[in-house]
Amino acid sequence: MENDVRNIPQKLYVLGHPVAHSKSPVMYNAVYGKLGFPWEYRLMDCETPAEAKAFLAARDFLSINITTPYKPEALAAATARAASAKLAHGANILVKKGDALIAFNTDGRGCVGYLERTGFSFDGAKVAICGTGPTALAILHAAAIAGASEVLLLSRDKERAREVLDRYVDEFGTLAHATVDLQAAVDGHRSFLTAYDETAFKFGSYTTSTQAIAAADLVINATPLGMCEGDPAPFDVSLFHEGQRAFDVVYAHGETAFAAGAKAAGCTFADGGGMLVAQAVATVQAVCDVSGIDCELSFDELFEIMANAAGFNV
Repeated sequence: MENDVRNIPQKLYVLGHPVAHSKSPVMYNAVYGKLGFPWEYRLMDCETPAEAKAFLAARDFLSINITTPYKPEALAAATARAASAKLAHGANILVKKGDALIAFNTDGRGCVGYLERTGFSFDGAKVAICGTGPTALAILHAAAIAGASEVLLLSRDKERAREVLDRYVDEFGTLAHATVDLQAAVDGHRSFLTAYDETAFKFGSYTTSTQAIAAADLVINATPLGMCEGDPAPFDVSLFHEGQRAFDVVYAHGETAFAAGAKAAGCTFADGGGMLVAQAVATVQAVCDVSGIDCELSFDELFEIMANAAGFNV
């Protein structure tokens, strides 16, 4: 078709600061090249919120991925918001369709999808999540949908964790009790209402919830700690023990303190490379869906192309 968007050169970006380490361009360009689309994916490093807002307002793109620290700004720029972005209070994907700018958040779906791919089952699991930003909330929500019996949101400040979790639970409850229950997109996962009713949502601080951290089946670092040399782990890593799973959303910054502590304790550990690939697959699917394109590649095929392009052994 002459006006088919797949045949028209398009600009796509990853927006954030810093982004020089990002593997996104090589992954997306590999996939879109495989699909035969004349699209170009680039880095957009904006040092200040004002620069990021100006870039978003110009809308000179088909789609962008958003990373730290501009997910809230991306959500504010959207004209339509998926439940995933609303509940996370931040968007990591914006897709343009006509005059609309649609926001999604695939961080949680990417994290859970990758961990399930490695054999971890969320069914009945206790999950502790470090952080109170959009990435942490997206992962918390996805873990509940995937079947976790308990999700614990952790912060340096217990009251901050309480405030963020209370707001999330209130908003989740509103969506869960809407006229039509939102069904799970993945077989074996829960609907919104079931996840809301059957998950124990808890909060705490790194110093007041030491027993809960030690009792967790899975501990996730969803903070930026580890992106700068010398960053400490969010909590005392002596709480880790053999048999736990540990996951760090940070990747490509060397071994973080969180990772070192988890490995030393005998935990099964993975960094954010696999999550990046899985959420990138979800991004490609979302962009194609919004653009009215039937993506001819399966999840596994997309994952393999993108992981190989990035050099991830995941």
